[in-house]
Amino acid sequence: MLANFLVEYCSPTLAGIKTANLFNCQYGSHSRAELAFIIALWNRRLNSKGVSLKVLRFSRGNALIYVYRENQLKEDFKKNGVAEFLFSYGYDITNIQACIERLNKRICESESFPHEIGLFLGYPLGDVTGFIENKGKNSLYTGFWKVYCNKNETLKIFEKYKKCRKVYQKLYNGGKPLMQLTATAVAK
Repeated sequence: MLANFLVEYCSPTLAGIKTANLFNCQYGSHSRAELAFIIALWNRRLNSKGVSLKVLRFSRGNALIYVYRENQLKEDFKKNGVAEFLFSYGYDITNIQACIERLNKRICESESFPHEIGLFLGYPLGDVTGFIENKGKNSLYTGFWKVYCNKNETLKIFEKYKKCRKVYQKLYNGGKPLMQLTATAVAK
């Protein structure tokens, strides 16, 4: 079941063209412990490819699952202005796992998502700050996220993500195993 969610919601991350994705998964009749076991199994499989899964929140039979590439997240955090922005929210980007734990804590403390989550998903800093400054209104375009700058460039990225998901769904539904669809991280 989790494999279907990974293909549907995380294809760009599995392909290595997006830093991370986030999705809600109903665990219904399964317990949290069973879901944790399933996540641990997927982590054992996908970590060798540079992909990790983490439950960020449990709420009313749903688990919010974060699927990410740590190396890409490190690179994103090195982009101009990102470290300073995250520092203002209490993040120390020298420790990615501590950053993810801080994000986890901030998500659990609030009903809504903390605005900095966009940076953990690979969104451009300009779009994250644009969202904050405009209180989520006045975007130039809404797709995978609300766009406040570089609209034309971002539209090309959105098309790439859509195409990736479509190709992954076709291949997975045709019998290609998820592990074969997951790109191996490139060492830097």
